[in-house]
Amino acid sequence: MSENKLKAGLIGYGLAGKVFHAPLLAGSGFELTSILTNNPDRIASAKSDFPNAHIAEDMKQLLDQELDLVVVASANVVHAEQALQVIAAGITVVIDKPVGRNVRETHSIFDAADNAGVKACAFFNRRWDSDALTMKRVIKTREIGSIHRFESRFERFRPEINMDSWREDNAVEQGGGLLLDLQTHLIAGAIDLFGPAEVSYCSMRKIRGGNEDDCVIVLKHLMNVDSYLSVSAVAGGPGSRVRALGKTGAVEIDYLDPQEDLLKSGAKPVNGKWEIGPKSTGRIMRGDDVKELEIEAGNYPAFYNQVAEAIRGNGDMPVPVADAMEVARLIDVAREMSIR
Repeated sequence: MSENKLKAGLIGYGLAGKVFHAPLLAGSGFELTSILTNNPDRIASAKSDFPNAHIAEDMKQLLDQELDLVVVASANVVHAEQALQVIAAGITVVIDKPVGRNVRETHSIFDAADNAGVKACAFFNRRWDSDALTMKRVIKTREIGSIHRFESRFERFRPEINMDSWREDNAVEQGGGLLLDLQTHLIAGAIDLFGPAEVSYCSMRKIRGGNEDDCVIVLKHLMNVDSYLSVSAVAGGPGSRVRALGKTGAVEIDYLDPQEDLLKSGAKPVNGKWEIGPKSTGRIMRGDDVKELEIEAGNYPAFYNQVAEAIRGNGDMPVPVADAMEVARLIDVAREMSIR
């Protein structure tokens, strides 16, 4: 292990790799020394962004490098295969969501990591969104009393299928569809806020004729909260990012945490933090009494800051294995429930 900067390898340089992981790794003090991609345009982009990084042609070339961490940011269909190779090499691994295409694949990854004594972690970065951090404070301080309903959405309006996107065009067996994509984030966020849950309802629709592009899940948490989770690519009027109803009021947080747009614009954290804390906007409501809600700043860098500390032996990885396993289980239950 490096005594100074930790060395990271990155598998995949599409949206997840280029826009999210690469700048967050660099901005959180990692040295991105190796990138695996076979797409000519992405190779050129990786060389431009990280001229000192080694561009690997295959897993062997990547894993032959001296690495402290490997991030799997490739297509869902190869997450398990690649994560298992990283684990076999004895290297800490972060896997972009979903960890596996189903609970069986997900279990195989974490079981292998446990047997090998290797750290493995799901990239549930939306737990560090502005709205998620604000909701944690609202729950802790009981600003609207005990919460009984939580609504969380990722709704967009893309009425035509993007045939160049494997997420939209690939079959479920290959890891496509919104259930594995954005619902993974929503379920991970809901159980982080309100704890264990079971699926009480799921509806998956194929409005555009491809894989599922409109999906609603209702979770019933043991702490007596119902979470209504909606993802859609065909929402002509997207709803607010988050709404929570409590005994003494409600909070609503608008769409969407600005960190994603910041990263897409080329911005990156400096020394493990954003120079200006990116925030959503929102309000606290008690009938006709509507006031501005104090919003917490989003903080994706916290994820890789904690990964670095865990690699150095100073604490746990940022997302518990049990949470990643529970998300995979609930996804499988929801899919089976919708098919019946």
